[in-house]
Amino acid sequence: MPVRVLVVDDSGFFRRRVTEMLESDPRLEVVGAAVDGQDAIDKTLSLKPDVITMDIEMPVMDGITALKRIMSRQPTPTLMFSSLTTDGAQATLDALDAGAVDYLPKRFEDISRDRDEAKKMLCERVYSVGNKRKAPSPSLRPSARPATAARATAAAPAARPTLVPSQRGPVKLVAIGTSTGGPVALQEVLTQLPASFPVPLILIQHMPGSFTGAFAQRLDQQCAISVKEAQDGDVLEAGKALLAPGGKQMMLEARGPVVRVRVQESAPEQNYKPCVDISFTSAAKAFPGKVLGVILTGMGADGREGARTLKQGGSEIWAQDEASSVIYGMPAAVAEAGLVSQILPLSEIGAAITKRV
Repeated sequence: MPVRVLVVDDSGFFRRRVTEMLESDPRLEVVGAAVDGQDAIDKTLSLKPDVITMDIEMPVMDGITALKRIMSRQPTPTLMFSSLTTDGAQATLDALDAGAVDYLPKRFEDISRDRDEAKKMLCERVYSVGNKRKAPSPSLRPSARPATAARATAAAPAARPTLVPSQRGPVKLVAIGTSTGGPVALQEVLTQLPASFPVPLILIQHMPGSFTGAFAQRLDQQCAISVKEAQDGDVLEAGKALLAPGGKQMMLEARGPVVRVRVQESAPEQNYKPCVDISFTSAAKAFPGKVLGVILTGMGADGREGARTLKQGGSEIWAQDEASSVIYGMPAAVAEAGLVSQILPLSEIGAAITKRV
């Protein structure tokens, strides 16, 4: 059975465009279209789609208000279409707080300059979010909480990985990598950390450059630790988390006891901007054998090779479990590569990090 999608947008042209792109994939079926937030609520209740794509700004009722009401009455995984502006960033973060699982740029050129590639990425994102809701697979961890409908996870059951022992040496840096579902996951993890957290953190979230500043500010307001968007030359400090700026690459450089951030432009061939692999690899050099690397929810396998480098140097790798992941791609990649010493539900990761360091 295909994943059933409801497309919500006040623009008839955009509804037709999204519908055409989604229906090019035989795994997807557009079962309806809504022209505003109220229409979206009504059609969600009547059609019961597996996934909703929703615009934020609409007449009659905006997307965020509609999303909140849908989540209270008929929880459905929802992808928000967003403009890549400062205002768009704030609205998108509000939508994620309200229960959206992810967001997509309203301009498909911002996904990819290649139309076919943009179509492929849109379809893959919608399918990955919706498919697991249709056929949930068992968690890798019996004690993990079941995923809610709004936090549905990825598609196929993953092979059960073998946990590998770690050397359990001192941790001098916590490095967290994530993508789809990451903003909500990072918020849950970081708000559990105390103000007295004894080591620095680096955060690598796949996110456009116009979003990371607003996201860092929001995390800083919510957390006891300090959170800021990383700038070139920033010094790592205990109790401070530095978020990799979107569209660029964040690396670490150690000179004696001081470790600084180096922010560089991304090369055209680099798919992820920022890239977890790049940041993790530099962390392995700056803190050999003393990094706790954590891979949270996300599509793809970014972080696997960086985690491998960390592991080979004696550092420790953890992963989020399948049941609590929006997309079990990145955590599965490191787990199935035999790099992980712990697989934890999202609700337990913050407390476990605090205990470990």
